[in-house]
Amino acid sequence: MASFKIEGGHKLNGTITPQGAKNEVLQILCAVLLTPEKVTVTNVPDIIDVNKLIFILGELGVKIEKLTSNSYTFQADQVNLNYLESEDFKRDGGSLRGSIMIVGPLLARFGKGYIPRPGGDKIGRRRLDTHFEGFIRLGAKFRYNKEEHFYGVEADELFGADMLLDEASVTGTANILMASVLATGITTIYNAACEPYIQQLCKMLNSMGAKITGVGSNLLTIQGVKSLKGCEHRVLPDMIEIGSWIGVAVMTRSELTIKNVSWENLGQIPNVFRKLGINFEKRGDDIYIPEQESYQIQNYIDGSVLTVADAPWPGFTPDLLSIVLVIATQAKGTVLIHQKMFESRLFFVDKLIDMGAKVILCDPHRATVIGMNFESSLKATTMTSPDIRAGISLLIAALSAKGTSTIHNIEQIDRGYENIEARLKSIGAKIERID
Repeated sequence: MASFKIEGGHKLNGTITPQGAKNEVLQILCAVLLTPEKVTVTNVPDIIDVNKLIFILGELGVKIEKLTSNSYTFQADQVNLNYLESEDFKRDGGSLRGSIMIVGPLLARFGKGYIPRPGGDKIGRRRLDTHFEGFIRLGAKFRYNKEEHFYGVEADELFGADMLLDEASVTGTANILMASVLATGITTIYNAACEPYIQQLCKMLNSMGAKITGVGSNLLTIQGVKSLKGCEHRVLPDMIEIGSWIGVAVMTRSELTIKNVSWENLGQIPNVFRKLGINFEKRGDDIYIPEQESYQIQNYIDGSVLTVADAPWPGFTPDLLSIVLVIATQAKGTVLIHQKMFESRLFFVDKLIDMGAKVILCDPHRATVIGMNFESSLKATTMTSPDIRAGISLLIAALSAKGTSTIHNIEQIDRGYENIEARLKSIGAKIERID
């Protein structure tokens, strides 16, 4: 198990370019299974979860060519469906939550799709009902092997249907969308997720010959087509990483420029950081963050304490709540963090409390943070990363703390952040990877 050793308390300075969006690319890579033609994908982040999915595609028989460190071609003209029933697939697919999204494309093109119960972050229960209920609405038959926790759907033909999703699941919407593009007739998906990543998937599918309307709304209409062709697609910058770099700059009181952030796809993120009192500028498509000695949390206009809560897009993404929580520990003022969507994502706050932060965990979903305004620095400590987002938040806390901290289980961070220590070193951070 690898660890990071971080000497905190140093100011940083420089320019960072965010990686491609993990949550988008996992969908995009699954979509290559919808066509026998070549698909080129650029701005692919070199991270564990994405590389796992690329490996699974290779085992499925997809021809993969790595053009550059972040660009690939994929051609699924000879798919090996036998792999889906192998012990290797049960192991490989079970280690990656995003692998669930291969089911929709395989069902659409080959009439069957299987998946072991996916793993991933230990951040709470994330059910799969939305995915399979959608497939069943399209005419698939569902089966589940309880002993092996193995799911399957099969259909001789899929037919368009009207459906109202029970939740605006991003991966559920993506999976149903990919299944419906090759179905006979018209499908409508109401209460669809409308995140930029879903919009990107829709744009990619349309460029392949799909007929999807309502892109960007929560009502998608899909006219099924007989086949799809190849395409070229560029992945958006990762909005979660952009928010993480803002956190790095603010907590270390550093000047930082984040390049090519795709401002139009950031949604509520700039607004929420401004409510925390953080100053930054839009310079073209970059974010410039000046050095700030302090920042004050805004109250509501009636004087009550600000609440930052997650919500489906265009609400604030749950993946950045842990970053907001860490930033708030050194703000001036108080904020209530309300994590509505996952019941275990706030359980890392005990480590911040050990570092001297003033945080009250009200219940599994809510934490009150009383900012210290840098009057009392966080203390260095030794800790273990429980998941990707908590891991990067603890890393940000360690960069601001006085002394040397150690973070174990950093494979969790590597699952979502490309070459994070080298990029931190490039702006002056004192960080070392210990194997």
